[in-house]
Order: sequence, then structure tokens, then C-alpha cells
Amino acid sequence: MLPCISIYTRTRLMIMLPHFLSVLSSVLTILVLIQAQDQSGFISLDCGRPEDANYSSLETGINYISDAKFILDKGVSKSIQPTKEFSRQELEKVRSFPSGVRNCYKINVTSGTKYLIRASFYYGNYDNLNEPPQFDLHFGANVWDTVKLFSNASHITIKEIIYTPSVDYIKPCLVNTGKGTPFISAIELRAMNNTYTAYGTYEPKSVLSLIKRCNLGSTTDIKYRYRKDVYDRNWMPCKLPSVCRRLNTSVKNVNLPIPNIYELPAIVMSTAVTPVNASAPLQFHWDADNVNDQFHFYLYFNEVEKLAGNETREPNITINDNVLKGDFNKFLKVRTVAGATPLTGATRYQISLSRTQNSTLPPILNAFEIYMGKVFSQSETQQDDVDAITNVKDAYKVARNWQGDPCGPGNYMWEGLNCSIDGYSIPRITSLNLSSSGLRGNISSYISKLTMLQNLDLSNNSLNGPLPDFLVQLQSLQVLNVRKNKLRGFVPSELLERHKTGSLSLSVDDNPDLCMTKSCGKNDFLVPLIALVVMVSIFLVCWIFRTLKVATCSNSKKRRWMKSKHQTFSYTEILNITDNFKTVIGEGGFGKVYIGILHDRTQVAVKMLSKSSKQGYKEFQSEAQLLMIVHHRNLVSLIGYCDEGEKKALIYEYMGNGNVQQHLLDYANVLKWNERLKIAVDAAYGNVHFLVCFLHILPFTLN
Repeated sequence: MLPCISIYTRTRLMIMLPHFLSVLSSVLTILVLIQAQDQSGFISLDCGRPEDANYSSLETGINYISDAKFILDKGVSKSIQPTKEFSRQELEKVRSFPSGVRNCYKINVTSGTKYLIRASFYYGNYDNLNEPPQFDLHFGANVWDTVKLFSNASHITIKEIIYTPSVDYIKPCLVNTGKGTPFISAIELRAMNNTYTAYGTYEPKSVLSLIKRCNLGSTTDIKYRYRKDVYDRNWMPCKLPSVCRRLNTSVKNVNLPIPNIYELPAIVMSTAVTPVNASAPLQFHWDADNVNDQFHFYLYFNEVEKLAGNETREPNITINDNVLKGDFNKFLKVRTVAGATPLTGATRYQISLSRTQNSTLPPILNAFEIYMGKVFSQSETQQDDVDAITNVKDAYKVARNWQGDPCGPGNYMWEGLNCSIDGYSIPRITSLNLSSSGLRGNISSYISKLTMLQNLDLSNNSLNGPLPDFLVQLQSLQVLNVRKNKLRGFVPSELLERHKTGSLSLSVDDNPDLCMTKSCGKNDFLVPLIALVVMVSIFLVCWIFRTLKVATCSNSKKRRWMKSKHQTFSYTEILNITDNFKTVIGEGGFGKVYIGILHDRTQVAVKMLSKSSKQGYKEFQSEAQLLMIVHHRNLVSLIGYCDEGEKKALIYEYMGNGNVQQHLLDYANVLKWNERLKIAVDAAYGNVHFLVCFLHILPFTLN
């Protein structure tokens, strides 16, 4: 047996005084008219209209505005030519989305309020392809439905749900699944403020998705919506089999509201159907695509005939042969029959109404609604994370298809993000990868708001400024990669400490002005200091050269290129020394530098003049000539040379401990301040000696 049904009842007050009844009727009529004009809680978007467009529908009086302000990617606006068979203002335009996999709207709502949410799609061959597309609908972090369209000129596809948002916005999204360009005609929201207990689903995060809504007793093909229905539900007339007949109310004032928590329209509840054969049942059915699908049904009853004192109308209600019971013999009393739990486990569901043994009249039914129950199980991403990542996107103008919920659905998580999703707790952003994204400027402070971040990759961009202290606040951070940027200053000591203990993987190389410790930051003072030393050195050179006649250098004016005591090497010897140029240790303007070993096992550096060198033979000759006569402990020494036609090489002493720059930027063995100052002063001495000798040989170089 099915569980007990829940029966919602509100009894109309029966007043015996005719005059008072007349006054009450007039007041209620005025209230109905006022309510019908009230569109508070309505949001009506005509998709594809210009941004400043707004109008009142000629059919319903509903106020529509453009959807342009509610979506990031404006897509493409297209028009549809109205036909004689069909014409509705809100369906004259569409907004299509030929680019981007997912395109989403963001519409502000009141959290905790139940909404009827409807999306309409009217193809109308707007693209002149006559190929209706198929695409998916998402609702925030969850899959809503699949939109399958038809080429029929008058066919509208409608997806409608009843849902109570837990946040103050909704994000319906159109998703391209490779079967045509997604588009949309209209989006409509209707706040159902007075239906807190109506359309209950008895399950958290549940959604009711409309399957069918029928106005059974209608004698016309007209569908009723707002203003007849205060919530703008579309009541469609349904075709009846020949075994049924329609009934109309004989009660006056049919425009008065029918009291019921479902706020049912009076015009719908003023008609009904009943079997032609009083002994026959009244039946209807629907099919399920999957036996695990869950369905909710709502049967609406209102007696439309005045029964005699000895007449009763009491039906048996069965669903797939399972009997439901209820008392339905009260005059003009509206009742709603709904299952306490959803129907599931079958491929077809048949509802049958037949009269009981005590009933003198056959059953009637005014209207019904069938919904499929869905569960939007994945929660929206935590709001602070959404705000933070949106601000990061805006700050850097991230050129990615970042729309909808950042963390869901899982297959559509924003590119470069990873989230914690377990189906129970609220998703949080745990990883952000913006490597090689063309980022410029400082590291955005909005990143610090992603408090559950474990992995942050900002490498290979053009970020400048310091590595900010606010990164220390990210207590969950395990990986920080800022390689290949233009960051400067020093790395916060707290990050270094976490790096040393192994709790943080830290990558900061290829930031020339970024130091691993605060003491390294004192290099900023070295630059102007060295510049000052060099300037003083030049002044001293000029003074020494003029007064001492360059006493520190050889005064022989007969020195010429390669006429010195330095050792000469043949090209064959160069090949042997370098083991056929096996190991390259550097490259400069003249060419590549190779490591070599002399016969006495002395390591040397061999610089070869390349034919494609940007600096020519004369410059190569000048460097060699200077190094032959300049000797200082702070300058590299020239050991010999090779000069065989086009084969030219210089052989230097090998600096096995690296150069000055490598020592200054050695994060593992940071030099003390006095050591750095000594390097600067020694370099200045070497520069003085070099410049003095350069001025001395200048006339011979010019010759």
C-alpha cells in the first residue's frame, strides 16, 4: 500500500446574511483585482532585447526587461519572424552563445523564498539553418536538464522548476555539448511567497521539475496564466477521451478566489471532468524514462455542481492499483491530494478515480500537476571563495571561460581551479593555477581571501612588486610557485621557515630582484654604492693618467697584437684541450666558452670567436690586447691565445667557484654585509687598474 496522502483543506465561510455576503463579495473581488496587478517578486527577462529595453506584455500585462545586464558574455542577439499561428512578444528575440562552453546568468533573488523558475526556448529557425540544437542546462553547481528542440514553427520548449535558493542569487547556465549553438528566449521567476507548505518535497536541496500541468475542464484551447493565476503558472487545456465529459460550475461569482494554499485560479477550478459512464473510472497516466525517477503528483478537486441532499460524490483513488482514500463530498470545498512520499520504481504510473459504494455520483477532477523530483545535491561554492575568485578574475582580466559556479558541476570546474567536493560540505577552492596567463602588476590581495588554498601557481607571468606578507595568512598553503616573474624585495621569513621545515614547497627562482632573506635585500644599497665607486674610479683614472703618466702599465709603445710573453696555441691543441669542444660552460658576445685541461692538468676556459658573432674581430683583438698588459688579482688572467687564420681563441684561467653574481645571489650561503662591501671595493680597484691601462693603450688600439 502507498503511504497516507496529505489532504490540504481550507473551508469557505458560509454567511447567511445576504446583504453582508454581497458586501463581502465586492471586497473580495477588489482584493483579487489588486492582487492580479501586483508583480512584486516577478523577474521577467526577454532574452536578446537591447540593454535598455522594457515593455508590458500585451497578452498578460507582465513587465519584461532585457536580459543583457544579467549575463557576462552578451552572446549574439537574433530576431524571429512572427507567424500567423504564433506570436508572443517575449519570444520575438533570442540570445545565442556561439562561443564559450558554458554561458551563465546571475540573477539576484531572496534566499529562503520559494520560486517558480521558467526558461523558454523558441527556435523558430532564427539561424536559417533549420537544424534545432540540443544542449544542457545547469543550475549553479548542478545539472538541471537537457534542452531538446523541434523545428515546428509553433513549438516552444519550456523547462520549469520550483526551487528554494539557499543563497541570494541563482545562476542558470547554457552548456554547449557539441550538438548546436545554445540559445534562450526568456527567463521568468515568480516568488511564491504564500506557499511555504505547498509543493513540499520533504527532502533538503530538492527541486520539483514540471512534467505536466492540466486544466481538465476547459472548454476552449486557451491556456490560462497571469493574471488568472497569481503565480503565472501556465494551465494548459488537455485533450479528453470520448469516455469523459466536462462539467461547469453553476455557482455565481466564479471570479472569487478559491481558498487553498496552492492559490489555484478560480477559472481553472470552476470546470471539471467526469466519466460519461457513471460506473466507469476516470483515468490518466504518464511514463517514466527511468524506473529510479521520482514523481510528485497534485490532484485538485472542487465540486462544480450543487448536490441534492441525498447525493454524494466520494471517489476511490488508486495509483497503479494502490488505493488512496479521502473524504471529498463537501460542497464547494477545494482539496488538494498529494503523495506524502514520491512515486518511484515503475515505468508507467496510472491514476484512477472511481466512485465508492456509498457514492451516488461518479468522480470528478478539475486539474492536476505532475513533477519529477530532483535533488541539487552539490552545494554552491562557499560565498567568500566565489567573491574572492571573481575579484581575482576582474583584477587580472583573466581571459578564460570562468562562468557559473567555480566548483561545479565537477566536469565544468573553472579552468585552473581545484575544489574540495565531497557531496556533504560546502565546496571550497583549494588550488589556483594562473601560470602563463599574462598577469601583470602586483600579486592581488584578493588571493588571501581564498583561505583554504593549498596550491598557488603564478609562475611565468609579469608580476612585479614584493612577494606579499598576506600569503603567510594562507595556513593551508602547501605549494607556492612564483617562478619567472619580476618580483623584487625579499621572501617573507614565515614562508622561508615553512619551506625549511618541509611544510611548503617554495619556487621563486628567475626573479632577479627577489631575495630569499632580508639580509639579501641589502643588495639594493650595493647598486648605488658600486655606481659611486665606479664614478670615483673614473675620476682617479683620469687624475693618475695625467699626473703619473700611467706608471702602473708598461710604457712600451711597441706592443702589438699577439706579441707578448703569453703562450700561443695551435688549433689542434685547442681541440685537444677542450676534448673537441665537449663541454660548454658559457656564451658571450664573441661566441661560446668551453672548459679545457692543459698538459699540466690546469683547468682553463677557452673562448672561441664565432663567425656569427655580433662582435667582430677588432673587438676580440682589443679584449685580448688589454688582458695581455692588465694584471690584477681581481681580474681574470689571460693564459694564452690561438691565431690561425679564422680560428681564433683566448685561453683564460678557469673560475671554478663561479662569478661574483652567482655568489651575490646564492640563497643557500648568504654573504654578510662586510663581505659584499669588500667585493664592491675590490671590483672598483680592478676597474681603476683596467681603465688606466685602457687609456694607456688607446692610441695603439686606434692605429
